[in-house]
Amino acid sequence: MVPGLSMKKPAPASPQPSRDCPVCPRLAAFRESIRAREPDWHNAPVPSFGGPDARLLVVGLAPGLRGANRTGRPFTGDWAGDLLFATLLKFGFAKGDYQERPDDGLALQDCMITNAVRCVPPENKPTPAEIRDCRIFLEPTIETNRKLIALVALGRIAHDSVVRALGQKLSSVPFGHGAQHTIMQANGKAIRLFDSYHCSRYNTNTGVLTTQMFEDVFRSVRTFVDESA
Repeated sequence: MVPGLSMKKPAPASPQPSRDCPVCPRLAAFRESIRAREPDWHNAPVPSFGGPDARLLVVGLAPGLRGANRTGRPFTGDWAGDLLFATLLKFGFAKGDYQERPDDGLALQDCMITNAVRCVPPENKPTPAEIRDCRIFLEPTIETNRKLIALVALGRIAHDSVVRALGQKLSSVPFGHGAQHTIMQANGKAIRLFDSYHCSRYNTNTGVLTTQMFEDVFRSVRTFVDESA
């Protein structure tokens, strides 16, 4: 644990945690150790990428050590970003060129990207408690996107965190690649949840997820968003 960090979970004033967020002591300690080793990296909670008026929100698991934790932009600088951004570009949810750095000029269109856990976890494995506690930032991210109608969860952990953030029981919204669920929010607004296996190198290298499978999910998202206009 980092000296001086509180175990108490604060109520966030915004969807973005502070640079020295103390909510998860293990992640804060790991963050500090990487800051000492790589002082030029971002090494802080990674903010959401995209405008607050987007109709689509893509939720991943957590920043990669040498990806978003280094660059400060979700999915930027690692293999998962190569497939994700290529797919977003193909289906009109992004424009520009993805060059694996935050100043490459890539812009999202009608889309925002965030993570269920905002800080890099050791060995890319957040604990259940860290996933739960970081939901205090995922919930307002969803709530403050007033135009949000579609949500893509990349992997089961992101799916489960999103379902809980929307106040639903996991048993009533099962995860499955290519699955779609319509979820009613407390305010009476409906959100369509699209599930996909995570676009990690492991999943693509082992054939669990192919480019075609991933694109099929976003093709369905594109159709839904267009038909909802």
